[in-house]
Amino acid sequence: MQERAPRMLFSARFWPSLRPVLGTSPSLTEREIADQPAAWERAAALAEAVKLFRAGERVALIGCGSSWSAAAAIAALRGHETDAFAASEAPLQREYDRIVAISRSGTTTEVLEALAQRTNGARTTALVGAPRSPLGDACDTVVDLSFADDQSVVQTRFVTATIALARAAVGHDLRPVIADGRAALEAPLPPARPHQVFLGTGWCAGVAAAAALVFRETAQAACEAYPAMEYRHGPIALAGERTAVWLIGEPPPGLADEVAATGAAVIRSALDPLAQLVQVQRAAVALARERGLDPDHPRHLRRSIVLGGAQ
Repeated sequence: MQERAPRMLFSARFWPSLRPVLGTSPSLTEREIADQPAAWERAAALAEAVKLFRAGERVALIGCGSSWSAAAAIAALRGHETDAFAASEAPLQREYDRIVAISRSGTTTEVLEALAQRTNGARTTALVGAPRSPLGDACDTVVDLSFADDQSVVQTRFVTATIALARAAVGHDLRPVIADGRAALEAPLPPARPHQVFLGTGWCAGVAAAAALVFRETAQAACEAYPAMEYRHGPIALAGERTAVWLIGEPPPGLADEVAATGAAVIRSALDPLAQLVQVQRAAVALARERGLDPDHPRHLRRSIVLGGAQ
């Protein structure tokens, strides 16, 4: 892909710039965001020791929330014979050779129930932040991602480290990705608009979904995510001067111009898509700060969703 200078088109008309709040100590979420390039380095090393996929296997990936977004990205990265499902909707009665369950805590009810209800003899792999957990105990193989186990409510480094692991497993060189991740920690952020949209193609559609969720959770902002070309089939009707559209990865030809014609801000970057997600995470925290919100304690959310109990 041809390199280009980062391009950000935006207006400060509606909300103030997302600048650091002077005198404010970094939140737990911010510290975990900053740790992501280091976590990706560890994921790359782990991928050399772990055989995540085997040739010819038909694989189903399951997860909830950000882990579902990671599952979608990983399925697109592997491509052939690979599906991704929200755990609560996973049709695991189908003939799969392997089920890969993604969960930061290893306690998510829907993931455990999906595995318990499978009707075939598929092998199971857990990508988990807490290997000594119900999910770790339930699976044949456990991939220990405890080095990326976010302690904050909102997932940041766990989802990106999981995708980084899969990218290394399918042959991506993570060295430029890690370099872009470090650059993303220092890059300027655009002013926010009240309505956020995230678009991506291929595996970047999963990254776009993760971006919308982290922004929605952290900043309580109205957010949407779509496969990039699907945005033209209805959702673009809401675009206007109050909208910011983030193009994750390389957009389809002409789409940026169509979006800009609506008056929406078009935010795009030459950084790797995972690094762009780091920028989104930082922007979400900055907006939360501007709005007087605590990024470590988003309302109505818990770190792990355990039905019938609390984590």
